[in-house]
Amino acid sequence: MKKLEAIIKPFKLEAVKEALAEIGIQKMTITQVKGYGRQKGQTEIYRGSEYVIDFIPKIKIELFLMDRDVDEVIATIVESAQSSKIGDGKIFVQPVEDAVGIRTGQRGDGII
Repeated sequence: MKKLEAIIKPFKLEAVKEALAEIGIQKMTITQVKGYGRQKGQTEIYRGSEYVIDFIPKIKIELFLMDRDVDEVIATIVESAQSSKIGDGKIFVQPVEDAVGIRTGQRGDGII
């Protein structure tokens, strides 16, 4: 079992969600996050004063997947989230040792 975290631009969320649904991925957790990389924020003017927005809004998608599904999900997210501009995001994959369903107490791959 793997945990996949994808950091994407907010306006790409619907496209990613729809693309994942087409390949059968229905369960995900979405978090609004902020961060920066090479973009290094942006300068805005508010009431005549200039200020820097250091962190840029992003969306973090968390998925728990069977090992066999990881490559297809990565390809789907890359295809649907890509704009070919700086700041498109990143995908991280980590192993998961165990998982437990709180309501049922079921363990392992069966809860995905």
